[in-house]
Amino acid sequence: MAISGIGGVGGINLNQLAQQYRQQVQGADATSGAGAATQVTGGGAANQAAATRGADFAKSIESSLNNVAQLDQTAQNKAISAATGDLTDVHDYVIAATQAQVATELTTTVRNKALDSFNEIMRMPL
Repeated sequence: MAISGIGGVGGINLNQLAQQYRQQVQGADATSGAGAATQVTGGGAANQAAATRGADFAKSIESSLNNVAQLDQTAQNKAISAATGDLTDVHDYVIAATQAQVATELTTTVRNKALDSFNEIMRMPL
């Protein structure tokens, strides 16, 4: 499901974004040696805890993105109902559209801040 352009934000495929994030987390776990190799070195418990936190974070991100997609879908359904005359209270559509817009803008802002933080970390000298 893609979010249409709201408030100047282009379309975002949330399912694809969540899948890419899951793959990155799993790839990071594989390269950090979360598995049999870490148990040999003695850091298995710490790496397992980190992997669990990473998976929990991925689920949290996925849940949030699904919530944004649901808000967008609700706004689209109410817009269709308003256009066809099935919606009795236009305020419902305005509220749903505003919720979807704010959630999309918040998601975009958080993404931008995360990218800025990542870029700043990458610029740090070793």
